[in-house]
Amino acid sequence: MSIRRILWILSFLGSFSLLSLVCVERVSYYFEYPHVTKLDEVSAGNLTFPAVTICNLNEFRFSQITQNDLYHVGEFLALLNERYEITKPTLAEPHILAALKKLANFRHFKPKPFNMSDFYNRTGHTIRDMLLMCTYRGENCTHHNFTT
Repeated sequence: MSIRRILWILSFLGSFSLLSLVCVERVSYYFEYPHVTKLDEVSAGNLTFPAVTICNLNEFRFSQITQNDLYHVGEFLALLNERYEITKPTLAEPHILAALKKLANFRHFKPKPFNMSDFYNRTGHTIRDMLLMCTYRGENCTHHNFTT
């Protein structure tokens, strides 16, 4: 056995021993379940109204969609296919399907220019419609307490 091989064996055994020692120490420390809790309590006399985000998954009010809107964004809203036909009419409620059929009658329809931002502003939900109840620090709040 050469000196070089003996030095490599000693280096390996020394490194492995050190690794084992550190692992045993860390595992024993883990099983001691140490914990530190630090709590800083600050009382505030006047809290500002918190930031609130309200999301409505139903992005547009169907009752506000016009025939021109349906013509331009019906496919985008998954209401019409590329041939301007109603997609999946069996999934719609009868009164909604009747209104949709009336809007989707493009037989003598002449489309007008379309503006997507106007569409969003006109058909989107408002905080007044979505906010059913609000209290903050025991006082009632309304849609006037929110900004968009």
